[in-house]
Amino acid sequence: QVQLVESGGGLVQAGDSLRLSCVASGRTFSSRAMAWFRQAPGKEREFVAAISWNGRSTIYADSVKGRFTISRDNAKNTVYLQMNSLKPEDTAVYSCVASARLYYSPTADSRDYDYWGQGTQVTVSS
Repeated sequence: QVQLVESGGGLVQAGDSLRLSCVASGRTFSSRAMAWFRQAPGKEREFVAAISWNGRSTIYADSVKGRFTISRDNAKNTVYLQMNSLKPEDTAVYSCVASARLYYSPTADSRDYDYWGQGTQVTVSS
């Protein structure tokens, strides 16, 4: 089992930056791909970014490419999402997820992730 706890959300202005953190329990964190998804009110959940188990491979949604950076520290069982140049349309609940399989490549498909955190709210005002 993997438990995930996100932090770092908040209320910021357009153009500001935030860094989200997600701490995982369990000994298999370093073997799992990790990702961030987000969901805005009234909208479907969407993929944001994902990273391979060893941190060597990352993928991003087109809407955040060049502004967001996903990274991980396996020694700390933590994955991060650095968000720069935030826009009002980035407002959403951001959830950290862990892949179902070990040593798997990161994907943008939510069905590949079995473990979900409770989410952290990010609000960007214009």
